[in-house]
Amino acid sequence: MTTTRFAPSPTGYIHVGNLRTALMNYLIARKAGGTFILRIDDTDPERSKEEYVDAIKRDLEWLGLHWDRVERQSERLDRYAAAADALRDAGRFYEAFETPVELDLKRKKQLNMGKPPVYDRAALALSDDERAALRAERGQGVWRFKLDHARIEWADGILGDISIDAASVSDPVLIRQDGQVLYTIASVVDDTEMGVTDVVRGSDHVTNTATQIQIIEALGGTAPRFAHHSLLTGPQGEALSKRLGTLALRDLRERGVEPMALLSLMARLGSSDPVELRSDMAELIDGFDIGRFGSAPTKFDEADLFPLTGRYLQGLPLSAVADQIAELGVPDALAEPFWTVTRENIETLHDLQGWWDLCRDGADPVIEDEDRDFVAEAMALLPDAPFDGGTWGAWTAAVKDATGRKGRGLFMPLRKALTGQAHGPDMAALMPLLQVVKAR
Repeated sequence: MTTTRFAPSPTGYIHVGNLRTALMNYLIARKAGGTFILRIDDTDPERSKEEYVDAIKRDLEWLGLHWDRVERQSERLDRYAAAADALRDAGRFYEAFETPVELDLKRKKQLNMGKPPVYDRAALALSDDERAALRAERGQGVWRFKLDHARIEWADGILGDISIDAASVSDPVLIRQDGQVLYTIASVVDDTEMGVTDVVRGSDHVTNTATQIQIIEALGGTAPRFAHHSLLTGPQGEALSKRLGTLALRDLRERGVEPMALLSLMARLGSSDPVELRSDMAELIDGFDIGRFGSAPTKFDEADLFPLTGRYLQGLPLSAVADQIAELGVPDALAEPFWTVTRENIETLHDLQGWWDLCRDGADPVIEDEDRDFVAEAMALLPDAPFDGGTWGAWTAAVKDATGRKGRGLFMPLRKALTGQAHGPDMAALMPLLQVVKAR
């Protein structure tokens, strides 16, 4: 059975970059009728917070990315300890004691000599007595996985055939000096024991994947299928990493972005297929193909979410937004015509407030100097409210007869006087909703 996972760290709110990974893994699982696991990477007790675990679940539920089960790495520490023991027994795990300063000096020396800055495995040459002395002096060391210096190869679902020389990569630290288990081994153990068959993640993990393949094999497991998606940039190709904190899913939700607008964009962004607004998750699942995605950096512009949200809202019936309209105070008798009139002129449901304010309280008129006498004459011809569907046509016809104005010179000044805006709903449909006209 196809099994995928999304493994966020609960150290902050998830953002659009995280969503890309979650969505791809979710769609692969659902398209194959498989299992989607939400795995909380909470092995760092100082940075992991329960409020972020709750927020992650809330964001995924808002989007409709429902998981089949939840796993927590903090509850699996015994499994990682067992894996570490197995690697020690196999001669693939060793303790190293260099300080950060010593490692930095080694890297600089290697670079000056034109060599890759790879850990020199000096710790392997230590005797038992030397290790004991360093442990007494510096405390526990870090534990590194001893890579087999051979080429590591796999067929990547997005990047194609990958081949990395393990000799060009430092032996990865799997357990820190303070005993904290790091992602590299925890993820391997989880993926193997949970039967994960497909792993999609960012292209910044390619080197991690190479080392993890060897760790999986050293533990007797079989590597899953890997695919590494491109990283997001800003609309001009600029680095997006510093802005991801402002692109948290909870912030986009609060700004009125609709789930299907966000999912429709992220399910196609960076692929050879055009972005198309989908009405439901089933359409997204059916149309998803990981092989259609490319390796080039992918431009993301949050502004694209709002027209998509507007288009999604335009297709909704009143029943889907009735609660939001009721919260505005729109009378039940006006709810249907209010939604019919305004839904073509909003980008998010937040925009409804402005239109109801206009209908209920009237708008501050916008009148050009050259139109003041014309508008004054027209307002004298406007009948008293309530208005109906024929009011706009009858009134503008009367104004045309009285002033001789026609076309844009007739309609635009009257629209701006009534609504304070140059654009908006059809005035014949809007007039019955106007309860106050300030331009009188």
